[in-house]
Amino acid sequence: MRHPKVRSVLFTTILILLVFVGWYAGLLDIYSTKQKLTLLLLVIAIYFWTISKMPFAASSLLVVGLIIIFGLVDRPEEAFTGFLTNALYFILVLSLISKALVAAGADRVFVTILLKLSRGGIRTILFGLPLLIALMPILLPSAVARFRILEPIIEQLNVTFNMEQDSMFRKYSMYVIGMMNQNSTMIVFTGGGFPVLAAQLLKDFGGVQISWIGWFILIAPPLWLSMFLVSFGVFKYFQHTTEEVSMEALQQLDEDTQLPKRFWWVVLPFGLMILSWVVLDQETVPLIIAPIILASYYALPINNLVTDSLVRSYDWENFLLLGASFSLGYVIEETGTALILAGQMLELLPDGIGDFGNILFVAIFIFILRFLFVVPSTSMIVIFPIIMSYAEILGLSVITLAFLVIMIIGGVTIMPIHSPTTFLAFQKGAFSKKEQYAIGGYSSFIISTVAIIWALFIW
Repeated sequence: MRHPKVRSVLFTTILILLVFVGWYAGLLDIYSTKQKLTLLLLVIAIYFWTISKMPFAASSLLVVGLIIIFGLVDRPEEAFTGFLTNALYFILVLSLISKALVAAGADRVFVTILLKLSRGGIRTILFGLPLLIALMPILLPSAVARFRILEPIIEQLNVTFNMEQDSMFRKYSMYVIGMMNQNSTMIVFTGGGFPVLAAQLLKDFGGVQISWIGWFILIAPPLWLSMFLVSFGVFKYFQHTTEEVSMEALQQLDEDTQLPKRFWWVVLPFGLMILSWVVLDQETVPLIIAPIILASYYALPINNLVTDSLVRSYDWENFLLLGASFSLGYVIEETGTALILAGQMLELLPDGIGDFGNILFVAIFIFILRFLFVVPSTSMIVIFPIIMSYAEILGLSVITLAFLVIMIIGGVTIMPIHSPTTFLAFQKGAFSKKEQYAIGGYSSFIISTVAIIWALFIW
């Protein structure tokens, strides 16, 4: 408990000092009363969503209530604007579909692939597992679901190859299904809750609605390059720090080749949903339509995959957190607070630094704020409006800065709490805190560096 208490006291002290310095230096003088209250609400929200022990559900509802109490909206209904966004329900429906696929046994496809790789020995798995993770978000839109599917198989293979709990194979595999799995979610904006949220913010605050293919073309190359460089570095790191093991299989695992009942009746409609995202115009047919139809199909009595118990098991606390975060983001934008914050950011820049200096400054700003937040989605909603206003003031490309924000926020996994799958992998005891910080720091640095290069020369 010592470290959380120290972090809480330290962060609270920093917040108080920032407020005091801002007031003493006259930095708040240019803000209107409503904008000052918006800044106060932002500080309160950051406290609740980073170091406070108050449950996210309660603190999220309190943030919505404070929007009304502070008079930041004209009508009380406007405080709930965040709960009306498509992304919130897109994430909900995708989560239900992902759980339905697992319930139907569709996850056995990935298990079968991994078991087939095991026939070639450990070396084949170590090279094949990252490739599998790099493509899985297209077919299974949930990083946590992907972790839950692959983790038992990895543990089983570790035993099969007669290796210890701290073997290089287990450490590297846990990195892949933990940190790398979280990073791969961004390859398509339907790959999980975070990219869905990012695409919605790009539309709301950047005024850009990007297609499924357009997103993939923009982010897949730098992300795959980053993941290759990081996975190679992590492989060499574990190879150097852990005992080398045999690369040959010692025995075969039993492989169940029989497909689950109604397998194709479940998988083929899912494939059609992905195809609809690729070929249909979002302006004509909103992306959320196909998932809603598919979830309804899975809920039919003949399938019985989306049930009341499945819906109740959804993470409704996260639903409230995202909805309140959206509302806060809209308030920051609508009150003009984001524009003034972006203007004050400009004052920190020396003259004549050019595009490289601007992009590097934004990247450092994003990285620092992302490090403070436990939940990547929350940091995204708070940071995005400010960066979009910054792009507007300087006349920089919205797409360039938007994807810089997305890659850095989605790529930071220094601490176990920085993403759900990173936390799950760390909980398994696969690597020490030192290894977690070393791998997470290296991964975050490489992804951020590649994002900066792409922002400068390609995006």
